[in-house]
Amino acid sequence: MTDPSSSEPKCPDFSRGTDGLLPAIAQDADNGDVLMLAWMNAEAWQQTLRTGRATYYSRSRQALWCKGESSGHAQHIVDARVDCDADAILLRVRQVGAACHNGFRSCFYRTIDSDAKISENAQRLVDPKAVYGDPSS
Repeated sequence: MTDPSSSEPKCPDFSRGTDGLLPAIAQDADNGDVLMLAWMNAEAWQQTLRTGRATYYSRSRQALWCKGESSGHAQHIVDARVDCDADAILLRVRQVGAACHNGFRSCFYRTIDSDAKISENAQRLVDPKAVYGDPSS
């Protein structure tokens, strides 16, 4: 148990992030694949710990969002880690469905070669329009 009077920094230390936000990497706990990068504030962190499901902070909507709340593609926390400076978070998760809003298991589904040519390196798991609706309608 951590001594509350200790000089250890808060983990994570949200005061180190711009606007109280820290980057949070979601990693597949079983195979190590990086699934996505999102942002967390202290409230998202506390909700993640309390529920065991990844909750992030949307900078565009300025609101919390629980991963999978609308899509069903949830991230169940296996463990949470913080880097040596306490300003970046690693969530090791069990991913249900696609982590990426474009329908891929990982947001990192594109490879860039030495000629700067981009190619997809994964199969789309779901049609994002079927999951999230058509943004143009």
